[in-house]
Amino acid sequence: MSELKIYNTLTRNREVFSPIDPNNVRMYVCGPTVYDFAHIGNARPAIVFDVLFRVLRQIYGQESVTYVRNITDVDDKINARALRDFGDRISSGEMTLNEAIRQVTEKTANQYHKDVAALGCLPPTVEPRATEHIDGMVAMIQDLIDRGHAYVVTGSEGREVLFDVTSMPDYGALSKRNLEDQQAGARIAVEAHKKNPADFVLWKESSASEPGWEGAFDWQGEHVHIHGRPGWHIECSVMSKAHLGEVFDIHGGGLDLIFPHHENEIAQSRCAHGNDVMARYWMHNGFLQVEGKKMSKSDGNFVTIHELLETDKFGGRKWPGEVLRLAMLMTHYREPIDFSVRRLEEAEAICNRWADWQETIRTGLVFEVQVPEVGPDAIPDPLLEDLDVYPVISRLTQLGKRASQGHAAEAGLFMKGLELLGFEKLWKLSALRKADKLLFEGKDEEIDSAISQRLAFIAEKNWAEADRIRDELLAQGIQLKDGKDPQTGERVTTWEVKR
Repeated sequence: MSELKIYNTLTRNREVFSPIDPNNVRMYVCGPTVYDFAHIGNARPAIVFDVLFRVLRQIYGQESVTYVRNITDVDDKINARALRDFGDRISSGEMTLNEAIRQVTEKTANQYHKDVAALGCLPPTVEPRATEHIDGMVAMIQDLIDRGHAYVVTGSEGREVLFDVTSMPDYGALSKRNLEDQQAGARIAVEAHKKNPADFVLWKESSASEPGWEGAFDWQGEHVHIHGRPGWHIECSVMSKAHLGEVFDIHGGGLDLIFPHHENEIAQSRCAHGNDVMARYWMHNGFLQVEGKKMSKSDGNFVTIHELLETDKFGGRKWPGEVLRLAMLMTHYREPIDFSVRRLEEAEAICNRWADWQETIRTGLVFEVQVPEVGPDAIPDPLLEDLDVYPVISRLTQLGKRASQGHAAEAGLFMKGLELLGFEKLWKLSALRKADKLLFEGKDEEIDSAISQRLAFIAEKNWAEADRIRDELLAQGIQLKDGKDPQTGERVTTWEVKR
C-alpha cells in the first residue's frame, strides 16, 4: 500500500504520515483575520490544505477526517477597520463599536467564504470563531498561571497577563530560534514590565473605547479582574483543543506563521496541558510575490482574491477560480511563487484542455467511466510525496488525451485525479466557452480577418493600428490572447469572450 509522506517543519524531515487514530484524523489550519478582503497570498494555504484534506479523505474515508480552519474575529486591526468605516456613526451614537465590528467581520467572513468556494475549496469540517471561545481562553490562561508559566503585570497600556517563555525549556524548537539570542537583541527598556523581552501577551486590558470581555484570574492569592481581550496566539490554542483535543495530527499555515504565532501556540498548549507535543506534524506553505516583487499596497501590486475573480485589475480581465487554483498548484507548496499574468495564462490553457475532456466524459459522449475504488492506491504517487502536484498535472494531461481516445481506465484515473486536486467541476469552463462562442456564431470569419490584419500590422511594427484593432474587438466583448506556437515559435492569436 502506498504511504503519504509530508515534510514536518518541526523535525525538518519528510516523514511517513501516521495518524494518532486512523478513524479520526485531525488537522488544524490557521484561517483569516476578518478585517479586510483576503489577498491572493491568503489563497495559497486555503488551496494547499484543501488538497491535503481531499487526499486524507481519500485515504481514510470522508467521515474519518476532521479539518478545522478558524476565523479570527478578535483583533486590533478589526477594531481599527470598524472605526475607519463607521467612525461617524459611532461618534453620533447611531451605532456602537461592537455593532460596527460585527458588520466588518460578517461582511469580510462572507466574502472569504465566497472567494475560497470559487477557488474550489471544500468547506472545513468545523469553522470556529474566536469570539465563541473567550471562556475557554480565560480558563487556559488560568491553567498557565497555576502551572507557573504566566504572570500578571501592569504595562504602559494597562494590566496584562504574559507568558513566561523561559518557563518552557525548549521554547523555539519549531522556528529553531535561540532564546538567548532573542533576549540579547531585544529592546529591554521599551518593555521593562516583562520578565523576559520575548514574553508575549495572553490577555490585555481594554480601554473604555475598546471591546472587551471579563477576565477573572487568581494571581498570587488575589482575584484579579481585567476587562480586556485575548492575545492572538491563545485563540488558536483554545480553538484547536476544543475541536481536536490537546494533541492532534497536523497543524498548517504559511511560513510567516512559524514565528511567533505557531511557536507561541506550541508553548501555550504544551505548558497548559503538560504534553510533549501539540501537533505531531507541522506543515507550512511558501511565500508569494507578484510579477517579481513582494506584494504591497505602496507598490500598487496588492490584489485580493475578489479582485482577481470579479475585476480587470490584474491582466486587464477577470480570471476563473479554477485557473487561480491551478496557478497556485503549479509550484510545490513549500516553494515561493511568482504570481504573474503569464502563469495564469499557462494555467488557463491547461484548464481549458482538461475542461473539454471532462465535459466529454461527463456527458457520456465517448464511454462509461471506470472510477477507481476509494483508498490510497487511487492517488497518483507524486501526490503522496509531500503533495508534489506538478508531476500530477503532466500525468493528468496524458490521461486526458488517452481518455478522449476512448480508453475507459484512463478516463477513470483522469476524473479521480481532477477530483483530488479540486477540479471536479472544471467542465463548467468548457460549457461557458461553448455558450460564449454561440454569442458570436457566424462572425468567426470577420473576427479571424481582424486578427490577421492586426498580425500584419504587428509584423510591420505599426503598433498604433494593431492596438486600434485590439481595442475595437475588446469594445465588442472579444478579448485577444497572444502566444507562440510551441512547435514553430510563430506568434499565434486566439480570442475569447470577455466575461
